[in-house]
Amino acid sequence: MDIALKKSLELTAQKARIGIIKSIHSAKAGHPGGSLSCVDILTYLYFAKMNIDPKNPKMANRDRFVLSKGHAAPALYAVLAERGFFDPAILTTLRQIDSNLQGHPDMKNIPGVDMSTGSLGQGISAAVGMALSAKHFGDDFKVYTVLGDGEIEEGQVWEAAMFAANKNLSNLTAFVDYNNLQIDGTIEEVNSAMPIDKKFEAFNWHTIIIDGHDFEQIEAALNEAESIDKPVAIIAKTVKGKGVSYMENAVNWHGAAPNDELATQALDEIYARLAEME
Repeated sequence: MDIALKKSLELTAQKARIGIIKSIHSAKAGHPGGSLSCVDILTYLYFAKMNIDPKNPKMANRDRFVLSKGHAAPALYAVLAERGFFDPAILTTLRQIDSNLQGHPDMKNIPGVDMSTGSLGQGISAAVGMALSAKHFGDDFKVYTVLGDGEIEEGQVWEAAMFAANKNLSNLTAFVDYNNLQIDGTIEEVNSAMPIDKKFEAFNWHTIIIDGHDFEQIEAALNEAESIDKPVAIIAKTVKGKGVSYMENAVNWHGAAPNDELATQALDEIYARLAEME
């Protein structure tokens, strides 16, 4: 990976983390843990991979992205704002009644959002439909989606996976944000979907396992995916709450907002890291 690109991605991801904390703190509600765990994946997709244009968010041949784990909307909003789809200043209106930035992504009111999501298990089906449409009409755009490891306990995920392989949707890449925590505890405690890679392989997907916070590994996985003639699942091992010391690997930060003191601590940590990088 180009050194300048890597540094730029690292800086952008930290700025997005700031947006996540500020928005959730302002809303006094939201899901910081799973937003912080997937933000590096979103940063790479929006800043280094996808064919998109913030000035023309409905561009017909744009690549599509579906946040299947829709409760991680603060991560998507922060990345979209950094990418120039809308003013980062509105991030602090998250979940307010008159704001476009509701608790889950809304494709009707937010530039850059390709699918409204929130009901777990359903987003990947929409992504499959987009990929099928591209194949049917001969379009060359690609479709990317991010699922949670708890989300894949939903049966609809596997119906979509079966259909995608049956239709040979090689233009579809799904990331699984494998942080091993969901709202009620660890994946093993709730309803283990392990081994994730073998399950996708059984549905005739190609699988790749990576560190979901390593931009070089994300890049290599996506490059590999483009050489595979079937749908690809990238199992991204991540840390819930990545980048905020007291949130990391802590299940209680799945869906809780930091108070003033803890928000300040989180922001101080991220700003310090940002200063070191710059």
